Amino acid sequence: MTSTTSGTLAGKTAVVTGSTSGIGLGIATALAKAGANILLNGFGDAQRYIAHMESLGVRAAHHGADMSKPAEVEAMIAFAIEQFGAVDVLVNNAGIQYVETIEKFPAERWDAIIAINLSATFHAMRAALPTMRQRGWGRVINIASVHGLVASVGKSAYVAAKHGVVGLTKVAALETARSGVTVNAICPGWVLTPLVQEQIDALATRDSVSPEAAVVKLLGEKQPSAQFVTPQQIGDLAVFLCSDAASEMRGAEFKIDGGWIAQ
Repeated sequence: MTSTTSGTLAGKTAVVTGSTSGIGLGIATALAKAGANILLNGFGDAQRYIAHMESLGVRAAHHGADMSKPAEVEAMIAFAIEQFGAVDVLVNNAGIQYVETIEKFPAERWDAIIAINLSATFHAMRAALPTMRQRGWGRVINIASVHGLVASVGKSAYVAAKHGVVGLTKVAALETARSGVTVNAICPGWVLTPLVQEQIDALATRDSVSPEAAVVKLLGEKQPSAQFVTPQQIGDLAVFLCSDAASEMRGAEFKIDGGWIAQ
């Protein structure tokens, strides 16, 4: 039940939600490169992503849990334990977005965002923490956002959910403080994902500007570096949070935002 690599996470198992694209895929890839077996979750061609992880020398599987349904989240954790023997690393990454002013925000959109972006994090931790405590080691990494620390117009549900993730992270960190389990949050700013790249290309075409100028325009005043964070950078930070060097980092929010929160 162990990986065939000799990385720092060899023999460990990581569950990464929303891991078939973007940030989640970047994190899963980084953890696999460090030696962790991977349980993927998300949409798309599951076999393709399993093959990608296995090409890195680890074991991999996929579970299609709907993160808005608590029973399916719990089943996903149980499946990981059944397949790999344990859940050593849990990365709560799955999320959705919708932008509208509060008075026009559809109630069903609010409910969906809270369910997937916040409640699923609680349900996954609730299911995974007992096995981590039993084994005396674990890492929970909650992917929050700069919007877990500050707000933006039109993002009431997302901001509320991500603030909730940061608070939940702190509670879990206190509850596990005298164990070998750590719980932390990563708070990215704008991240370069395929979806965002499409926005850059469209903006460059529409305004007849270079891709570089389109990036600066899209980032605007939010991200002073005028550079996107990459999924790979977030993945590398997640690997660090799994290391012994991070064993006393507990309940922290790690900003990786090009200076967004420094303003």
